[in-house]
Amino acid sequence: MKNIVKILTICLSVLLFTGSSVVAVQPPGIVEDITAAIKAGNSKDLAKYFGPTVEIILPGTDGAYSKAQAEMIMKSFFTKSVPVSFVVNQNRNSAGGAQFIIGTYKSKSEKLNVYILLKPVSNQLMIQQMHFEAD
Repeated sequence: MKNIVKILTICLSVLLFTGSSVVAVQPPGIVEDITAAIKAGNSKDLAKYFGPTVEIILPGTDGAYSKAQAEMIMKSFFTKSVPVSFVVNQNRNSAGGAQFIIGTYKSKSEKLNVYILLKPVSNQLMIQQMHFEAD
């Protein structure tokens, strides 16, 4: 009887451990693709991950935009503030499948803290919010 209890305990532990690790798995490459697009100042590649509506906060710009409008706003931003570097400081998953990316964006003239919120849309993570704020 003791052996059966031990085996059941081990099986349940393994099941719970593997179940929790599956939930935390993110789609392969999404953070890397977003990071690469920001580093390159490539609004077209970044827009691939925009949801239907994106809230964008940039120095001098604040609002909710359609995917096409958001791409144009980011293109203008990258033209004015050409990226020198972008580093991801934190990448976290949260309840409901949301994901947060926190990073630091540097251009020649400024350093900005970046906050990106991705939420599932049709079972795919999409950018819902992007905030570029002064350090």
